Amino acid sequence: MKYLRNNDSLPSSSEKEKAVRKMFDRIAPRYDLLNRLITFGLDTRWRKKTVQFIKTPPSGTVLDVACGTGDLCESLRKANANPIGLDFSRGMLNSFNSKAPLVNGDALKIPLRDSSLDGVTCGFALRNFRDINPFLKETARILKPGARLALLEVDEPKNSFLKIGHSFYFNKVVPFIGGLFSDRAAYGYLPRSVVYLPEENELIKMIEYSGFKNVEKFRLTGGIAQLLIAEK
Repeated sequence: MKYLRNNDSLPSSSEKEKAVRKMFDRIAPRYDLLNRLITFGLDTRWRKKTVQFIKTPPSGTVLDVACGTGDLCESLRKANANPIGLDFSRGMLNSFNSKAPLVNGDALKIPLRDSSLDGVTCGFALRNFRDINPFLKETARILKPGARLALLEVDEPKNSFLKIGHSFYFNKVVPFIGGLFSDRAAYGYLPRSVVYLPEENELIKMIEYSGFKNVEKFRLTGGIAQLLIAEK
């Protein structure tokens, strides 16, 4: 997978799906460990915030798209929701750490009925889609009217000093740590893949055009992460 090496370009649109799937299959065994190390445990706090803001009714069914090893599913389950995990990486699902039911499938062709869910979450995966628009439209299709979509993603701080420090850490330190404990190529891709994310206003408009209203953005931990909440 030469297009995932640090000194090469990011995968092209035609290569991206296959490249990303193989990458996540490789890093799955130590994915949770690296998340805790790289974020100093802040990822746990961000997921709790996501569960808090989605406001799912007790025992409501929530689909966690790109569920990975199940951290967000487990947070939802502890909040008395009924999560379902969906991911296209079998490696991630083989390392799943929640009791939630699983679906190995495509986020653009979700095998669920129209207007059948009380919520949809997606953590740190937007930049891995070839095109975000079809995913947003698919989530709007399966959500009940009034139900919420919660998108947790990385972000760039507005403060100039934080921005410089964050850039150095994200682009230099993260790949180094990833190389020590897992896969340097993969953890080189993950910071650089931020270029796939639309600019803030554009992303909000994309969400609105896909069938959502009351879109809100919350900056987390000084703006190094973002949480987008929208209502169908």
